[in-house]
Amino acid sequence: MLRYDPAVFAVGKDYQIAVTSKRQAFISVKVGNELFIDDSNGILCSASKTHIFTVPQELLEKEKHYTVIEKGIIKRLPYFSKTREDKFYEYDFIPVPDKEPVAYHIADAHNLVNEPVAAARVFGDFDFLILNGDVPNDTGRPENLYVVFDIISRLTHGTKPVVFSRGNHDLRGICAEMFAQYTPSRDGKTYYSFRLGKLWGICLDCGEDKPDTNEEYGCTVACHQFRIKETEYIKEVIANADKEYNAPDVTHRIIIAHNPFTRRYPAPFNIEEDIYSEWARLLKENVKPDIMICGHIHRYSIDKPGCENDALGQPCDVVVASYKDDKTIGGTGFIFGENEIGVVFTDNNGFREENKIER
Repeated sequence: MLRYDPAVFAVGKDYQIAVTSKRQAFISVKVGNELFIDDSNGILCSASKTHIFTVPQELLEKEKHYTVIEKGIIKRLPYFSKTREDKFYEYDFIPVPDKEPVAYHIADAHNLVNEPVAAARVFGDFDFLILNGDVPNDTGRPENLYVVFDIISRLTHGTKPVVFSRGNHDLRGICAEMFAQYTPSRDGKTYYSFRLGKLWGICLDCGEDKPDTNEEYGCTVACHQFRIKETEYIKEVIANADKEYNAPDVTHRIIIAHNPFTRRYPAPFNIEEDIYSEWARLLKENVKPDIMICGHIHRYSIDKPGCENDALGQPCDVVVASYKDDKTIGGTGFIFGENEIGVVFTDNNGFREENKIER
């Protein structure tokens, strides 16, 4: 049996369909006449209960339907393994529309599920979901990662795309080094661009929020080198602009980053200002994004370039789109209109506040 409905993640010009099973099983996905399998050099995979399949966006958006096929394992043996009959799970898929796509953003759930789901339902219907870091409280055990799939399942039922970005708490725990095996990635990297309809975006990963040498991490992180490599990736995207954000059908450009990295933080959080300033400069001078969507600080805000929170040169308006205190979890809806972007803050207690950003 499947643990949750699948998650359909947007990465580049593909979808990565993640399927979670309650038991060891061989899983495959069929889209139209094409079958996608989870194998390791010709050996079907069953050890992990999370299976990820890369499907071309063009194919899934054409077919608007996919089938998950599960073959449960009774006993896996060197000879004559015993398996169950196939079970089939059918899912319709709804591509993001070209005109006025709508997203709902969740970050900083910190292992909570009911509350962020309730906040999303206060907003209403949406075309795609953004999960932007610290959805698990940590990665100290595999069960925490299933919070991601639980929220996605309840809000999309396997029918809508998801954009996923890693947060700093996601780097904490024994499962952190396996994070890309449970969530979307670009060749194992947790930063990547994506397309949804006529919207282009890039997920940037700031890693941890204190120096690598901070004793809290116990010598387990190397985020400085990670950010240097990410800077080179941003330059690669810029060099390939005509197939990325300058593609002729792109109407909106968005940045997804858990940490609003153009702010200045007190010690020990005042890290990498040279690198983050370079990211901001590259984005401002080349990508010219419409909006940057963040979480991390657990408070709503809309920061204009040049405002008191803009310490490192914002490339655009920065929306801190998550809220958290002892009793409240909040997220944000985004309506990507032609001349403006609607920004709707909501929370699990029924709060709703509507704002607009001019383009």
